Amino acid sequence: MTPLVCVDVGSTWTKAAAISPRGQLMARAQHPTTAGTDVLEGLDAAVAALGLGPVGDDRVLACSSAGGGLRLAVVGQERVVSGEAGRRVALSAGARVVRVLAGELGPDDLAELHGAAPDIVLLVGGTDGGDTEVLLHNARALAAEPPGAAVVLAGNVHARDRARRRLAHGGWSVTTAANVIPRIGHLDPGPARAAIRAAFLTHVIGGTGLSAGPRFPALVRCATPDAVLAGVEVLAEVVAARTTGSGEVLAVDVGGATTDVFSVRQPDDRRDQVVEPLWHGRSVEGDLGVRWSAPDTVAAATAERLTAADPELAAAARRRAAHPGLVPTSSRDRDDDLLLARLAVTVAVRRHARGGSEPPRDLSRVELVVGSGGALRHAPAGAGVDLLAQVCRDHAGGWRLPSRPGLVVDAQYLLAPTGLMALTGRRGLARRLVAGLLEAGTVPAPL
Repeated sequence: MTPLVCVDVGSTWTKAAAISPRGQLMARAQHPTTAGTDVLEGLDAAVAALGLGPVGDDRVLACSSAGGGLRLAVVGQERVVSGEAGRRVALSAGARVVRVLAGELGPDDLAELHGAAPDIVLLVGGTDGGDTEVLLHNARALAAEPPGAAVVLAGNVHARDRARRRLAHGGWSVTTAANVIPRIGHLDPGPARAAIRAAFLTHVIGGTGLSAGPRFPALVRCATPDAVLAGVEVLAEVVAARTTGSGEVLAVDVGGATTDVFSVRQPDDRRDQVVEPLWHGRSVEGDLGVRWSAPDTVAAATAERLTAADPELAAAARRRAAHPGLVPTSSRDRDDDLLLARLAVTVAVRRHARGGSEPPRDLSRVELVVGSGGALRHAPAGAGVDLLAQVCRDHAGGWRLPSRPGLVVDAQYLLAPTGLMALTGRRGLARRLVAGLLEAGTVPAPL
């Protein structure tokens, strides 16, 4: 009957949740992340605050976005197909994509890659049985450089072993996976996503100086956005089992620096795109947040005509960027936080749905919209759901709105723990935990 403890080591806060053997939330606690010294100090403090007494490491599952999370660069055969496919897969694995390069790498490309300082390079290109020259050229070009980032190699299977040997001979650490585009029009993200996760644990968590010794790398299972997407996938399974509808889910996580949007949709019969849509997808908006990126949030919302120029809001945003640890103590501060969160979420969902480098995403069949992030979790009762309702009435946003979804705020922060359990072979427990999110207060969206 020993509980399981799931911990998310974030850039600002470390959050812990105790889960009973029946999949029920027993307790939760948080502590400031101690990245300036050793993140284990904050992790152990958050676990101790749960009030469970001593907890063995064998009962702890952790995810992390501390220290900037996972930085990844994509190198593809060309930008439109393999480069774009690699970018989508990287996002689904919880990465922040810092560069996408395509074609045969030259000196300027290699300098640009070095300047982006990725933790991992995702090397892709060629369908199975297709062209091998670009992939092999890029492997040779990287191998001639001093070893830096880890490489995940997920291109043409007929060139994979030769490319791996070349990179390994150059001293690079290489993890191989099945081709992300085994054939034109088909995207296979699972193997590469797992390989990125493995490389993240070995080369990022184990090598960023967040903690001394092997204990922290042994506790971490994945990057935080990877866990959240896995949690949203489980939530979609639970929704589908309870309804006769689509079971599609949209989740938005607004943070201090970025706003992530996750959607789990059902595939349709269209096959008119050279890169198949990633039906379980994530987009990252690095200019939308309520602390570090607050001024950019105001600028983006003004450009989207969600707000007029407001000197007081601009000043509030600048103050938050200058003091990201600000904790609201007045009703004005809380109102400004909620307004910034609404602007960030609305712009982020617009971008996610409208696409850009990807085709537009049809969210009209979404049955459940979930809001997460401190600004929503700590909002006054009902305010977070009201914010989501406003997003679902965004008729000027240029995207297909859900017809009548349920709305819920992940006030107990269950999505990341759910994903951690699902990714470690505890899917039944994960389903029981995330069912509690639906029981906590899903309300219909007002039209």
